[in-house]
Amino acid sequence: MDFSTYRRHDATGLAAEVAAGRVSAEHLLTLALTRLAEVQPTLNPVCRLMEGPARAQLAAGVSPGPLAGVPFLIKDASQDFAGLPTACGSRALAGLPPPREHAHVVRRFLQAGLVVFGKTNTPELALKGVTSPLAFGTTANPWDPRRTPGGSSGGAAAAVAAGVVPMAAGNDGGGSIRIPAACCGLVGLKASRGLVSMGPGVGEVWFGASSEGVLSRSVRDTALAMDILAGPEPGDPFAVSRPAASFVDQLDMPLPRLRIALSTASPIGEPVHDEARRAVERSVDLLRRLGHTVEAAEPALDGQALANSFLHIYFGQVPAAMRDAAAQGARESDFEPLTRLIATLGRATSAETLTRELSRWNGYARALAALHARYDVYLTPTLASPPVLHGTGDLPPAQLAVLGALRASGLLTLLKRAGLLDGVVRHIANDSLRHVPFTQLANLTGTPAISLPLHWTSDGLPMGVQFHAAAGQDGLLLRLARELETAQPWFDRLPPAFA
Repeated sequence: MDFSTYRRHDATGLAAEVAAGRVSAEHLLTLALTRLAEVQPTLNPVCRLMEGPARAQLAAGVSPGPLAGVPFLIKDASQDFAGLPTACGSRALAGLPPPREHAHVVRRFLQAGLVVFGKTNTPELALKGVTSPLAFGTTANPWDPRRTPGGSSGGAAAAVAAGVVPMAAGNDGGGSIRIPAACCGLVGLKASRGLVSMGPGVGEVWFGASSEGVLSRSVRDTALAMDILAGPEPGDPFAVSRPAASFVDQLDMPLPRLRIALSTASPIGEPVHDEARRAVERSVDLLRRLGHTVEAAEPALDGQALANSFLHIYFGQVPAAMRDAAAQGARESDFEPLTRLIATLGRATSAETLTRELSRWNGYARALAALHARYDVYLTPTLASPPVLHGTGDLPPAQLAVLGALRASGLLTLLKRAGLLDGVVRHIANDSLRHVPFTQLANLTGTPAISLPLHWTSDGLPMGVQFHAAAGQDGLLLRLARELETAQPWFDRLPPAFA
């Protein structure tokens, strides 16, 4: 098998070739490593090469699972690999003692026979919708290296789109699977809360907003990955059972004609690019041709309030993560300036404020459930604009310097507690979410959402379209995705420079 043949297979197809004896796992790993060496200087998708563990895995014999022998990459955030550090895009975390055991999702990937040979790049603490950590450098989009592949699973998306692997692991706490999928022309499912275990190191990430999954080029690969990952582990805070029929088997079940609500308005009132609207409009035309009913409707909730509630995840999580790292020997000065700024804002946020914002998640969930009582699916753009150029949305250096000086002097904490920085915080929130305002709803409500590559801009950039479903309806989204994939195939649409 040469690279062009490798590229024509998804993970499911490669596993079938290995099982039939037409190609070896060793040869597939060589193809993946060769491709990575070709694209790494331009795209920088991988922050830690793991060729040694991968060769050791092959020497010991890969697990005879459904994806036996397929090369694979895990994300350098939450997805612990025993004996190797989980840096999470941070210089401060890179030198900490490595975990002693695999994360449950990593163990399940290995049990499925996947050959893990690297960790993909992510922004520091997985906090951004772009992937440009100071510790490991910026990751570029294969469709246009001047642009971001999204974040925080940006390294995973770039690797899949560039053909290094057919599927890679990611996780999603505010759009971190769906945003990169939309930026890179991939399938990205954010699963229902509790369907996939986050353990054993933690019970839940970001108060339950985050979930584990993959980025892929085919719906059947995503369905198979969910079959591998779904199901609770002892001690999980949520014991969500696997569906009676596998997600792969559900793909062949008849799909009823669906009632679909749609909205293209930004929840935070920011402009939405014409290409994002056009992506939805073209998808609506396709859905109607397939017999579905589509009409304008949206949940009755305050999108700006939801954005503020989402921002308080940061305020609660960042200082706690930094404190845990310090207890293991990390230095605060090794974190990025913006991370340190967010941590200071978090420390100045009262427990009362954080609790109030968390309690509002219930209202968002019930408003979305009321919409799903009338509609099977809720359709929006995934992104409010095409993939942005590197540096877009960064705080101006002068503003960052002033805020840094206030933080160092202690005045930032006093101003935050006095409420005098509320406007600045809202500005940071809107700047960070301006291009990605549609994805946080699924995280705060615990519902499944999927981004599908149904549109390309006039200058050839991918634009994902997002579908939400009610809690536990992951299978419905995958069945709809399969129908759309069949009607408007995207698998063979590749980045020109990396085809």
